[in-house]
Amino acid sequence: MHPLLLPLAAATGLLAATQGRRRLALSRAKHPSLGGHVRMAKRVAGQLPFYDYGDDRFFEADGAPAEIAARRRASFEALATLFAERFPKTLALTRETREGLSDLQFTGRYRVPFQFSRRVREALGVGAFLDRSEGPLVWDLDGNRLIDLTGSYGVNLLGHDLYKQTIREGVEMAEPLGPVLGALHPVVADNVARLRALSGMDELSFHMSGTEAVMQAVRLARYHTGRRRLVRFAGAYHGWWGDVQPGVGNPVPADGTLTLADLSERTLKVLATRRDIACVLVNPLQALHANGGAPSDGQLVAGRGGGRQVARADYAAWLQRLAATCRANGIVLILDDVFMGFRLAPGGAAEYFGVEPDLVTYGKTLGGGLPVGVLAGRAALMKRWRDDRPGDICFARGTFNAHPYVMAAMNAFLRRLETPAVRALYADMDARWRGRAEQLNARLAAEGLPLRVAHLTTVWTVLHDAPSAYNWMLQYHLRAAGLALSWVGTGRLIFSLDIDDALFAEIVERFVTAGRAMRDGGWWWHPAGATDKSVRRRLLREMIAVRLGRGVA
Repeated sequence: MHPLLLPLAAATGLLAATQGRRRLALSRAKHPSLGGHVRMAKRVAGQLPFYDYGDDRFFEADGAPAEIAARRRASFEALATLFAERFPKTLALTRETREGLSDLQFTGRYRVPFQFSRRVREALGVGAFLDRSEGPLVWDLDGNRLIDLTGSYGVNLLGHDLYKQTIREGVEMAEPLGPVLGALHPVVADNVARLRALSGMDELSFHMSGTEAVMQAVRLARYHTGRRRLVRFAGAYHGWWGDVQPGVGNPVPADGTLTLADLSERTLKVLATRRDIACVLVNPLQALHANGGAPSDGQLVAGRGGGRQVARADYAAWLQRLAATCRANGIVLILDDVFMGFRLAPGGAAEYFGVEPDLVTYGKTLGGGLPVGVLAGRAALMKRWRDDRPGDICFARGTFNAHPYVMAAMNAFLRRLETPAVRALYADMDARWRGRAEQLNARLAAEGLPLRVAHLTTVWTVLHDAPSAYNWMLQYHLRAAGLALSWVGTGRLIFSLDIDDALFAEIVERFVTAGRAMRDGGWWWHPAGATDKSVRRRLLREMIAVRLGRGVA
């Protein structure tokens, strides 16, 4: 080699080595599950073959003996008869509407693992319609009383009755102006003042949904840092916008997104050393199932450990270290409090965990029962233009942002938050809901049922300790016992704060009733020595066989 080329070769080698170390550090900072490797997860999902179980195989997919399969069949058919007799009007309208409503088609198809889905849809249809609500109770079109554990996807924190009141007050307050858009109703000024005080932030912007608030938060972070990459943690949900939902479910690649492991020293190292990261998104719900996706019965093919439930103090310490690392490297820390906002504390997750983010997104319950998204942040980050470059702006507007009726209902909700009665609900929230979870777990253990719950205050997930291929059946027995669940089934139960001790005791009894029905129906039978891993491996072998054209053995 020519002597003059030696320095160039050395520099090239040094650059290659540096880039190699960066790639290795990034790879090691990813969670080892498919949730941490979103590209691989998407490839794997794209290769899954469709097949479903025939009549006999449906009840003995795990190799159950004839006696167990017969018990399961009898249990299933009895449940199907009960649903048909108890919910005829609700199911009829759901079937009629499903043909023209793609949302119902999607949720109906993914309530249970796909191998079982067709037969379950035909026999155990779940009605999508309700007639009325009263406190924590709802009634369907057939007059059935159900205890509502859906939480309206997180909206229902303070009880349906309160949101009816806030919406009525909002309508009355906004009526003189009506749906005049663009100009602001005077109540917006009071909302801004109250939210600045609650969040500790300088400025706000209003949006039509939590997804939109997150989109604007990321856009502003990229605008002000000049960097393009964002970091999310494995399994975390931040709305259905492409950049924050890479992998399965997103038809386009999210090349600017890094999915790293939560609670990881290696993640902190990556954040401390890279110079292309604009922001880090944190969903505080991940303290309930760190590095795991939102639990859903549609993926429940064995027992579920539910991820890693993190103690409040430990997760708070992690968030504080994360915030310090981000600040030191000029990375914007975004706390996505859309789902949990005001459920953990009046000041949201930031108050509950004692962390100071740069931007916070809110939604769900903040709208007083109506749809809304809010972004709160420090003034320097919320600014959408540059004084020295008038053409360089960060545009974001929406026709229905700060809609008068939404703003008025929000104001009624914010005023409720300040009342002594509502503040009292937060005073011993951790102890009260921990006690309730312990009460249910103790009863389930006393009955010898392989069930328990994990929780983050009022958001719970059911953990299935039996390595059974049929744990997803529990959601239908819970429905039969009078408990209303969302379409993800036992993966997420959301309690409203108006559930008193007497009603919770009823919930415990209904859980036990459903558990007994599962046990008596043979759904928890499993081969001797079976584990969650062996159940999943059996299913994997089955899918590979189908993929290779060999059929289900």
